[in-house]
Amino acid sequence: MVMDARFVLVWANHAYCRVTGRTRAEIVSRNIFDAFPSGPHDPSGEGARQLRHSLQTVLRTRAPHTLALIRYAIPHAEGGGTAFEERFWSATHTPILDEQGEVRYILQQTDDVTEMQTLRRRAGLDTELAETALEGAVFRRAQEVQAANWALDAERTQLRQLVEQAPAFAAFLRGPEHVFEIANQAYLGVVGRDDILGRPVRKALPELEGQSFFGVLDEVYRTGQAFNGRSIPIRLRQEGDEPVAERFLDFVYQPITDADGQVAGIFVLGYDITEQKRLTDELERYKNQLEEMVRLRTQALERSEAERRRTEDALRQSQKMEAIGQLTGGVAHDFNNLLQILSGNLQMLQRTALAAGDMRRLDAALEAVERGAKLSSQLLAFARRQPLEPRPVSLGRLVREMDDLLRRALGEAIEMETVIAGGLWNTLADPDQVQNALLNLAVNARDAMDGAGRLTIEAGNAMLDDFYALQHEEVQPGQYVMLAVSDTGCGIPPELLEKVFEPFFTTKREGRGTGLGLSMVYGFVKQSHGHIKIYSEPGQGTTVRIYLPRSREAEEVVPALALSPVRGGSETILVVEDDPVVQATVVDLLNDLGYTVLRASDGQSALTLVRSGVSIDLLFTDVVMPGPVRAPELARQVQAMLPHAAVLFTSGYTENAIVHGGRLDPGVSLLSKPYRREDLARKVRHTLNNRRQALNAAASPRIPAPSRPPAAGAGAGGGIRVLLVEDDPLILMDSEDMLSALGFQVVGAGDGRAALRLLERQEFDVLLTDIGLPGLSGPELARQALERWPGLRVIFASGFGGQQEAEVLPGAMFLNKPYGMRDLEAAIHRAVAA
Repeated sequence: MVMDARFVLVWANHAYCRVTGRTRAEIVSRNIFDAFPSGPHDPSGEGARQLRHSLQTVLRTRAPHTLALIRYAIPHAEGGGTAFEERFWSATHTPILDEQGEVRYILQQTDDVTEMQTLRRRAGLDTELAETALEGAVFRRAQEVQAANWALDAERTQLRQLVEQAPAFAAFLRGPEHVFEIANQAYLGVVGRDDILGRPVRKALPELEGQSFFGVLDEVYRTGQAFNGRSIPIRLRQEGDEPVAERFLDFVYQPITDADGQVAGIFVLGYDITEQKRLTDELERYKNQLEEMVRLRTQALERSEAERRRTEDALRQSQKMEAIGQLTGGVAHDFNNLLQILSGNLQMLQRTALAAGDMRRLDAALEAVERGAKLSSQLLAFARRQPLEPRPVSLGRLVREMDDLLRRALGEAIEMETVIAGGLWNTLADPDQVQNALLNLAVNARDAMDGAGRLTIEAGNAMLDDFYALQHEEVQPGQYVMLAVSDTGCGIPPELLEKVFEPFFTTKREGRGTGLGLSMVYGFVKQSHGHIKIYSEPGQGTTVRIYLPRSREAEEVVPALALSPVRGGSETILVVEDDPVVQATVVDLLNDLGYTVLRASDGQSALTLVRSGVSIDLLFTDVVMPGPVRAPELARQVQAMLPHAAVLFTSGYTENAIVHGGRLDPGVSLLSKPYRREDLARKVRHTLNNRRQALNAAASPRIPAPSRPPAAGAGAGGGIRVLLVEDDPLILMDSEDMLSALGFQVVGAGDGRAALRLLERQEFDVLLTDIGLPGLSGPELARQALERWPGLRVIFASGFGGQQEAEVLPGAMFLNKPYGMRDLEAAIHRAVAA
């Protein structure tokens, strides 16, 4: 009989119904344990337990299971009542699997072994009784065989129905030759034949030779043991010229025994799982691809995580650098202003000091100022706040020019070798900063070698590719010029290599260094869009390689400004500086150089002065100033009004006003604070000369005052030229505005000497001067002016009286402070009329 995986009977042959005393209608579609409940036919329940255990074993293992002996009772009608006859069975349970490999049906093949069990029990009786019993058993067995033969046709019909109704391909092969007796359409479709019935399998399907199927059939027939095949490949002949196709099958070979217990044939049941296997293999490929994608994605995520960590580290480093830069910039601005005051005044004292002891003290003080300036410059370089003036340069030429300087810095005990590669490219960099960086590296190498060893300087072309750029932050792939400095010194331990570029970090003993040398080099290289790499091994030495961007332009050889002569001039310079002490120091230095100096404390005041009609040759302005007018805008407006005027910026910290990308804007001249008198003289002269060359015009010995239209409603002021002398910048600016509004042409000066220089250069109708001027007083200024220019009208202005000062000069007028526009206009007109 056949049951499903829930133990519900789906088919039973005639013999099963006969021995169980049931009809098919009574048991088919019922659970076997419901159809045969425990009771009188199984008083102990042992048979049901054995049966359930065997069936569950088949479900669990998906393999056949055999019960050697089951004690059972079947109903037997006698005398109007129901009796039970004890019988003994042997049963084999074989699983029939579905397309997914799960148990769909269980085939139970049962043999009645009651007579044989009875004979075993009676083995101890006398021979005659045994023979009699044996003859009776043989007779009954012969009757059963005859009955079985009579039922054979019916059984074949039922088996054929079972095969035709099978859930997949099925066939029955009879005898040792495995003759096809039954095959359903699904089986014929799998083998691609419709002429196999009645033929032995070896002749019906000869192409299966060598594929092990025949051998398995023989083994099942010989042993009576079922065979389960999973994903077995089979190659069958195709119609026409089509190539042999490989299919995959799941099947079972179940031996079928006859009434004598001999294998009569083999029942074949299975599924063509070729498409399923294709899908499974494809799924496996997708799974493998997915696993590979997951692996690659995991690696990408790991790389992304590492990149994120590197980015965060770079961001933290950038933020740290930005914070240091802002702090350094603020400190440098004030610090450099202080240094400028010290430097300017010390140099002025140096020009007047006579005693040798005083000169030594002044020299020591100036040396301290130089050291402070260098320290500030190194801090700015590390923080990438130092204004650079890059241009195409040859590193080979720079290195050769520094040969003597480097040998003096290194000392005689250090052997120096220079290797310059042929065909060396030019680089785009600030040549002064390149030389400073090389000198710093050489001095560091000297200290690492303790004054004795070998120093090698190399310059060559280099290519940093994409792979290298991926491994190093802030590196752009491309062509570079490499400058390397190698020493044979003590080397740097690996744990310190990451710290050597940090400011104030040093391995030198106290007093031997500030820890800013490598920091300055690092900042300069990064600000130049380059790359720096350090290699070191303790006890072997250190190599520092600098990579600067290649330039395809020709080198610009500019004479060193420090070699030009120190000389002054007679031009007019407008100094714009918000720090009054710094302003006074700069004015004194420029006055000492012979220049006429005007001053302003912010951009707005400077513009007011220029708009008044005064002509200047140079605007010398601090970059960082208070007020709404920033230094670049001031320079732009001044040059718009006075195209011939040159502009020179100065600052201890440039921020981003005239520096972008770490480089000075094109055409911008900068004198960094603190500067020496000689630096100021050379830079001013150089800037004035460059401006004249650019305009292709020579300086005029006398510059006429520019015409200015009278203000609306001013009327009578037009054409009168006024020289206003006032040491208070606010009063000077306010008075200039009033005079301009009245239509007068006005030029301001902060002291008497500046006024005299203006009188030498321009023509004026009226001198309006404060009495209490620093240095040259107002009355003395007026007397000297009248001696040279008798037609000049003089007006004295003061808030402290002083009428008697005005009366000593013929024709002089007096104007009391504070005065308004009407007072001012009336005083000038009275002076002109007189």
